[in-house]
Amino acid sequence: MFLELVEFKAKTASVLPFFIGLVFSWYHYQAVHLGYVFIYFVAMFIFNMAVDMLDNYNDYHHATDLHDYREKTNIIGRENISLKLVKNLIIAMITISALLGIGLATIVGWPLLFMGIYCYLVGIFYSSGPKPLSSLPLGEFFSGITMGFMISLICVYINTYSSFTWDFGTISGIFLISLPNTVWIANLMLANNICDLKEDELNQRYTLVHYIGLKNSLRLFIAFNVLAFLAILASPLLELAPLTVLLTFLILPIIIKQINLFIKKQVKRETFICAVKILALGSVAQALTYFIGIFL
Repeated sequence: MFLELVEFKAKTASVLPFFIGLVFSWYHYQAVHLGYVFIYFVAMFIFNMAVDMLDNYNDYHHATDLHDYREKTNIIGRENISLKLVKNLIIAMITISALLGIGLATIVGWPLLFMGIYCYLVGIFYSSGPKPLSSLPLGEFFSGITMGFMISLICVYINTYSSFTWDFGTISGIFLISLPNTVWIANLMLANNICDLKEDELNQRYTLVHYIGLKNSLRLFIAFNVLAFLAILASPLLELAPLTVLLTFLILPIIIKQINLFIKKQVKRETFICAVKILALGSVAQALTYFIGIFL
């Protein structure tokens, strides 16, 4: 029950960008601070669980009476979980995560604090407030950038804080190497919003899919996958990754199959898993082939 409440099955969205940042630091800068990145990983993971719990908590409160979302879909109502317990867990987990992050920032520098504040604001207001980010046509952008790019950027910064430079070359290199995760995570949100279009509209959640339509949303889903593989192709050509990263293209037939399954049918319980598989397979393949290249 707890694992469903914190959306544990979706944790690849935060774990894999972390590993991309880790292998990039190792390969490009020959620098890894295992103790510091471990603290960061724990803080990041706890906060990610808290955000997903907060998402379920707010969805329960924001649900209208037009259908049975609260009683049959939302984990809190379906399992009759105490709202006070959920709220206390959210506060405790965010507090623990924040204290770990602040402590780490005193060691590696205050840029970590500012990056962390941005991530915490996005995470909290993703589903909170009168106009949550997830209910606007901004969810894909903020989820992709925050989880795909920022998690990797913070990981690289922590590993290289003594020599890290805030210039275009550094930031663009990290952005390119994290771009596959960025667009695959955005696609996870997009696929979710495609499947939930009618339910979201009943709950007065007008996401990107509502504004651009189903057909254009499916085209965007395909385009994001194309962009992910273009970024993987470009990374070794720009000497940001070893050539072994190109082995990621071996999974392309599987990715294409999952794309086609989702394009044919958009049903949450049947085909949303396609977007999850694409993220998991693509990110694992990119990280694994990158890791292999470090030793060759």
